[in-house]
Amino acid sequence: MAVAVPSAHRISTRRVPNRRGLISLMVTASLFGPLVGPWASRPAKAVPAPSSVLSSQSFVAGAVARSGPAVVTLETQRTVRTSTGNGLPQGLLMDPFFQRFFGLQPQPSPRSRVERGQGSGVIFDAQGLVLTNAHVVENTDQVMVGLPDGRRVSGQVVGQDSVTDLAVVKLEGGSSWPTAPLGNSDQLRVGDWAIAVGNPFGLENTVTLGIVSNLNRNVSQLGIQGKRLDLIQTDAAINPGNSGGPLLNASGEVVGINTLVRSGPGAGLGFAIPINRAKTIAMQLVEQGRASHPMVGIGLSSIPASTPGGRTPPGAVVRSVVSGGPAARGGLQVNDVIVAVAGVAVKSPAEVVTAIDRSGVGRPLELRVERQGRSVPITVTPVDMRALKMR
Repeated sequence: MAVAVPSAHRISTRRVPNRRGLISLMVTASLFGPLVGPWASRPAKAVPAPSSVLSSQSFVAGAVARSGPAVVTLETQRTVRTSTGNGLPQGLLMDPFFQRFFGLQPQPSPRSRVERGQGSGVIFDAQGLVLTNAHVVENTDQVMVGLPDGRRVSGQVVGQDSVTDLAVVKLEGGSSWPTAPLGNSDQLRVGDWAIAVGNPFGLENTVTLGIVSNLNRNVSQLGIQGKRLDLIQTDAAINPGNSGGPLLNASGEVVGINTLVRSGPGAGLGFAIPINRAKTIAMQLVEQGRASHPMVGIGLSSIPASTPGGRTPPGAVVRSVVSGGPAARGGLQVNDVIVAVAGVAVKSPAEVVTAIDRSGVGRPLELRVERQGRSVPITVTPVDMRALKMR
């Protein structure tokens, strides 16, 4: 008697070759399920979760917890006076006869207005010393410092240096100040994590994450003149109000002081002053009230390429020599090509300036120059920038 089988569970049979003449019956799994035998693989068992699961807290949170309490807000106030005169001497304008003769109205006194600004800083010393940018506190009449724990105290500018855009502010009153650990910026590598902390647009305790995009970016490459800085480049967001705040590494150590951001086309480029350089300047500001910058009195340019659009040769051409300066006394001449400083080859004018700056004031420094096909050793002794300007 035939048995009807539903279409969804049909039995399929076919004759297959068999050496022993047997007929194998192939049954669809939809009816009987999978064949299970001693040779079949067993269902995989669930693997128990490891005892040490991944932490939900990122390394950024740990880094900020280490230095964040020492990141402060700087609120500044400065008085700006604007003249309403017409360029004539004030004494003449005040003369009644002069006013009647020319039909002038009495001139109002110069107007003044109060400008308020905001920036960031980081406490680097338990005595209440705050490191920030010089442009944050420049020409300020009053500085108020806000701490993450809610305290607000007055600050006094100890010293500032416009050449490196660094300043030190001393917190007044109190004795228990949180401090941030300072790292070693010379150990930074391109691609290392970079964490910017500050108060952009007045938004306190803001944290952004990126990487170190490049190192030793000279400010002249950014079209900024009159500064002597080799900067850390980062893509961590740095916005107005971040100036003076710290750039941290993955361990929460301060490796830079945020100072510049490029806006408009090419936005997303932030720059920070390496902390090793900042520490040196800060100590000079605390001890002397000003920073010292070695100079030898020369103007430099890159070596012209041999062909238009060709590669620029390494070194720096001397374009000018200050009369009576260290370079002139040492025998350096215009059109000399500096190829090494203190025994280390230099590739550009920026590297020459950096090498001189690191040598310090009053320490003899050997330059290797090429002059009309000859290699000539020149010894110069850098002097402080102020002394050179006074000549």
